[in-house]
Amino acid sequence: MRIGVVSDTHGLLRPEVAPALAGVERILHLGDVGKPEILKELDKIAPVTAVRGNIDTGGPCSHLPETEVVMLGDRYLYLLHDLGALHLDPAAGKFAAVLFGHSHVPNFYRKKGVLYFNPGSCGPRRFELPVTLGILTAEEDGDLQAEIVTLLPE
Repeated sequence: MRIGVVSDTHGLLRPEVAPALAGVERILHLGDVGKPEILKELDKIAPVTAVRGNIDTGGPCSHLPETEVVMLGDRYLYLLHDLGALHLDPAAGKFAAVLFGHSHVPNFYRKKGVLYFNPGSCGPRRFELPVTLGILTAEEDGDLQAEIVTLLPE
């Protein structure tokens, strides 16, 4: 199962995003959506689950939840925008992954058996950072693999 993971669109859905997400079964948006039209466009590709980011608190995306739990096979994923707002121990909570955005810096690592995955930003370029999104693949054995897809290099 392949899942598209995006964050920090800030109201801009680049034309490179749709081809990069072709074939995913679901899309997770990790906040700073900016405009609800972004979610509608992504939903044309695959069903979308989204959380609210710091720019979404007062606008039309303010109805989005701050956090969300998604089931991927038999694994739980914890979604939030800012990792600094994580107020639980994902390993103790039996989460397979924590997905987050906010920093616009794409990266992933494992800590205490939990995958931490930031797909970076696929919205407006910030500083000299690349424009990226993520693909999360659930293997048949239940293992999760993270991939960062560069849409526009630094």
